[in-house]
Amino acid sequence: MKETIKITSVLTVVCMLCAFFLSFVYDKAQIKIKENKKKDIEDAISKLMPEASAEKIEIDNEQIYRLSNKKNGLLAYAFIASGQGYQGKIKMLVVVDSSFKKLEGIEVLESIETPGLGAKIQEKRFKNQFNGLDVSSPIEYVQGSPDKDNQIVAITGATVSSRAVTNILNKKIEELKKIMEIKL
Repeated sequence: MKETIKITSVLTVVCMLCAFFLSFVYDKAQIKIKENKKKDIEDAISKLMPEASAEKIEIDNEQIYRLSNKKNGLLAYAFIASGQGYQGKIKMLVVVDSSFKKLEGIEVLESIETPGLGAKIQEKRFKNQFNGLDVSSPIEYVQGSPDKDNQIVAITGATVSSRAVTNILNKKIEELKKIMEIKL
């Protein structure tokens, strides 16, 4: 009986120490994770709009970046759009012109789509389709050649990922258009 109490006590102390150290490491890691996410956003903005400086604003609990420069004033807005892809969450930084009519580009920040197929959403060839894309009407994906200013070519074998990207973009752009009309 005494041996059981002794073993239980030792295991309890060891578990409490492990829990303490795990929570300590977790807290320290969260600070670094937040810093890295912020840096990823800054890097994506500078990649898509290198001539712009970003000012973070919050409208209706939405984080929006106002991109401008001294020469031309307001150039564009940047924001995070995320949603469900084929295998998991897709998170993108999106830059749209100041009138919300034309995309300046997208940068995929997080994605766990199928390697070799859906993961192609991170490739330059796919992302470049969004540069200058008309967003005054919803973005569409097609299997052949696009014949409208709001269409992109879907990735062969990864239509679900292509659809997910267009749906995420359409939903977020529509939400922000409504918010921006009311607030700005």
